Amino acid sequence: MSELNILILLAITALAAYFIRQLTSRLEIPTVTGYVLLGVVLGVSLLRLLHEEALQHMDLVNDLALGLIGFTIGSELRRDVFKKLGKSIFLIALFESLCAFILVTVFVYLLDPTRIYLALILGAVASATAPAATVYVIQQYKTKGPLTSTILAVVGIDDAIALMIFVFAAAVTKSLLSVEHISSLHIILTPVLEILFSLLLGTMLGLLFVWLFRRVRFPDDLSLGIIGFILLGLGIAEHFHLSGLLAIMAFGSVSSNMNLMLNNRSGKVLEQFSPILFACFFIFGGAHLNLTLLPKVGVLGLVYLIARMAGKMGGASLGAWISRAPPSVRKYIGFALIPQVGVAIALAILVKKEFGTGAFGEEGMHLAEVVINVLLFTTIITEIVGPLLTKMALTRAGERQSD
Repeated sequence: MSELNILILLAITALAAYFIRQLTSRLEIPTVTGYVLLGVVLGVSLLRLLHEEALQHMDLVNDLALGLIGFTIGSELRRDVFKKLGKSIFLIALFESLCAFILVTVFVYLLDPTRIYLALILGAVASATAPAATVYVIQQYKTKGPLTSTILAVVGIDDAIALMIFVFAAAVTKSLLSVEHISSLHIILTPVLEILFSLLLGTMLGLLFVWLFRRVRFPDDLSLGIIGFILLGLGIAEHFHLSGLLAIMAFGSVSSNMNLMLNNRSGKVLEQFSPILFACFFIFGGAHLNLTLLPKVGVLGLVYLIARMAGKMGGASLGAWISRAPPSVRKYIGFALIPQVGVAIALAILVKKEFGTGAFGEEGMHLAEVVINVLLFTTIITEIVGPLLTKMALTRAGERQSD
C-alpha cells in the first residue's frame, strides 16, 4: 500500500464524513450513527475501499481518537462532580457492569453448557461500554446536567471494572483449556496491578503537565503540549502492556482537579482536532464489520445482544435507585450505556490474539472465532441503536445545551 493510496483513502473518508454530517443534521439523528453505516458501506463488506490492509495503516488515528475520548471522560471526574454524584456513579457503574456480565454468562451457558469458558469470555466482554459513541453524542448536542455528568463518569469507571472482569475470565479460561496450573494469586494480582499502574502513569502525566503548562496561554503552544502528553501516555501504556484509555482518563482527571482553567483550555484546543479524528474512528470501526459472516453468529449473537442490553439497562437503573440518584438519572441512565465498539472490540481482538494462535488447541481457536464474530455483528446494532437511545435519554431528561 503506497503512501498516495493511504492519503487518497483519508481524503475520501474526510469528504464522505462531511456529507454524512450534512445528511444526519437534516434527518436529526446522531452523526456517529451515520459514520458507522458509512464505514460498513466503504469497508470490507461492500465497496472495499477501506479494506483490511488499508485499515491496518490507520491504527495511529484510532489510538489518538481514543486518547481524546479518554481525556474528555477524565476531565469530568472532578471532586465537585463526585461530591454531588459520587455514590451513584460508582454504584451505577458496578451494577451495570456486573449485571451485563452475569446475564450474558448465564444465558450463553444455558445455550451451550459444554463450553462454560465461551460464556465467561462473552460475559466479560459484554461488561464493557464504549465511551466513544456516547461522548461523541454528548459533544454533538453540547448537553450539561446531572445525567450528562453521570454518563461521562460511569463510562469511564466502567472500563476499569470491565478490564478486571475480563482478565479474571481470561485467566479462568486459560486454566480450563490448558493442562498447566495457574495460581490463584496470579489471577488476582494481574488485573489489579494493570489498573493500578495505568492510573499511576496517568497521575504522573497529569502532575507533570500541569506543572509545565500552567502558565501557557497561547493555543498553539498548548496544542503541542496536550497532544504530546496524550501520545506519550498512550505510548508508555502500550510499551508496558497497560491500559492506555485508563491512563489518559487519569491524566485528564488529575489535570481537571488541579487546574480546571488549564484543563478547559486544553479541551478547547482538542476540539480543533476531534471532528476528523472522531469521524475516522467510527468510519474505520464500521469498515471492519464483515456482513458475510452473519450466518456464523445466529442465535448466539441474538442471545448475547438481548442479555447484554437487559443487563446494562437493568443494572444501571438498579444502581441509580439504590444510590438515590436524581430522578432523571434513575430513569434514563441505562439508555446511554448500550454502545460497545472500542473497548469491547479491543477485548475481542485480544481474545483472538491469545486464543486463536493454536496454543490452546481447536477449542481455543473456536472460542476466538466465535467471540470476534459475535462482537462485530452486535456492534453494528449497538452503534446504530445506542447513539439514538443516548440522544433520546438526554432530550427527555431535559439536559440543557451549553454555549
